[in-house]
Amino acid sequence: MKWKGRRQSDNVEDRRGMSGGGKIVAGGGAIAVVFFLLKMFIPDSAPLLDTIQNQVQQGQAAPTEQRELTAEEKEMGEFVSTVFADTEDIWTKIFNDNNLGTYQQPKMVLFSGSVETACGGASSASGPFYCPGDQKVYMDLTFFEELRTKFGAKGGDFAIAYVIAHEVGHHVQTLVGTSAKMRKLQQGKSEKEANRLSVCLELQADFYGGLWAHYNKKYLEVGDIEEAIDAAQAVGDDAIQSKMQGHVVPDSFTHGTSAQRKKWFKKGFETGDIQLGDTFAEEL
Repeated sequence: MKWKGRRQSDNVEDRRGMSGGGKIVAGGGAIAVVFFLLKMFIPDSAPLLDTIQNQVQQGQAAPTEQRELTAEEKEMGEFVSTVFADTEDIWTKIFNDNNLGTYQQPKMVLFSGSVETACGGASSASGPFYCPGDQKVYMDLTFFEELRTKFGAKGGDFAIAYVIAHEVGHHVQTLVGTSAKMRKLQQGKSEKEANRLSVCLELQADFYGGLWAHYNKKYLEVGDIEEAIDAAQAVGDDAIQSKMQGHVVPDSFTHGTSAQRKKWFKKGFETGDIQLGDTFAEEL
């Protein structure tokens, strides 16, 4: 992707190089992820879960330490800030062109290890995510090395851009009310049915990622779209479950198969039409 020398977003907060300074997440990474996911998907439970989490926590905060970022880390920060700026410009245009109102720009937080959010504490194990509570995208950039080594993605800068665009897609869903409607539909549903709704939400975020790439074509280089598609396939539920546990459980899918994720990203990229991204109508 052609990114050097272009505008960088003012909405990126870089907390990398900082350790400690935040609450120790209850019970370490695994329990933290459980609390985090519950608050993400059941926002009404957040106050009760916060109380429980605070009771379980030891309450200590490790001393804050600051280290100088490496040249490579600084360059990566500049890259993601440029991509984030592109999402701001393009989604402002899409909102204007489709009479969706004013696009309210999200923020991005780059962190290392663990982070506190309005959705609760999270660790790097959560992977990149969007928190609707504070309308911020959170990313530990070491995830992308894991994406390559653990999940078999080829990597490349546009794989990173795809993930950023996907998470911004969740912000768009928050702004237009899709996320809230999905959570309401999940109420009273079986786990299987609720998971299918989650898959539709995630696939639509992939579509929005492709839509962003469509309007960003002038900055694309040969191989960029292939990098994005490869990353989308690598994080399909079937691909992850096959690698992690040797078999797949379709009823437990929450993000969609590799084929579905590839399909919806490509559809967004090839059509450039936000009206064609109703994954709920096509996938349920």
